[in-house]
Amino acid sequence: MPAAYDVPIALLLVVGGALSCFAGYRLFRSVLAIYGFVVGWSLAGSFVVVHNAFGAVVVGLVGGIAGALALVFAYFIAVGLAGAALGAVVAHVGWSAVGVGDPPWLLVVALAVFGAIGAILLQRYVIAVSTAFGGAWMIIIASLAASGNRHAQAAVDSHNWILSPFATAAIAAWVPIAWIALGLLGTTVQLGVTGRRKNRAKG
Repeated sequence: MPAAYDVPIALLLVVGGALSCFAGYRLFRSVLAIYGFVVGWSLAGSFVVVHNAFGAVVVGLVGGIAGALALVFAYFIAVGLAGAALGAVVAHVGWSAVGVGDPPWLLVVALAVFGAIGAILLQRYVIAVSTAFGGAWMIIIASLAASGNRHAQAAVDSHNWILSPFATAAIAAWVPIAWIALGLLGTTVQLGVTGRRKNRAKG
């Protein structure tokens, strides 16, 4: 994407991240569409090489729309994937505290499976935690990119921030700490305010 698109795209990601972080459970289908669009755009941009701005936008939009539709129409699959992703994140975070390099693939797979099962059984809590931390990560990286941070802009352009998030954490030492703090805040808000309102509306 041309440099002129960096800031507008980053600002859109900040808005999407805020919705996910603080209202992910209440607006889960909308958040699924946002994440599906972002992942679809990223995958399309990674596998289809286009050398002009218009073509890049078209490829990104097609991939994004396909990703959004796939997650929205696969609701329960998406819930399981959210839990699996959360389990994989726990594996990487836990291993980084005690080991060097990437965690063993068996550990990642095992925690991903447990996360998927837990997501189906405890949907509200898993959705709240996964969307809060996912949205927090999006807010931080996109905000840095919008402010002109070259490393963050490069991460967004290369899609590493979502496809390989732990490689992006090297942008600054405070990024993982801010991510955990903002993720916990988002989880608290969802479980105490936005998620409760959704339950009342159902009742």
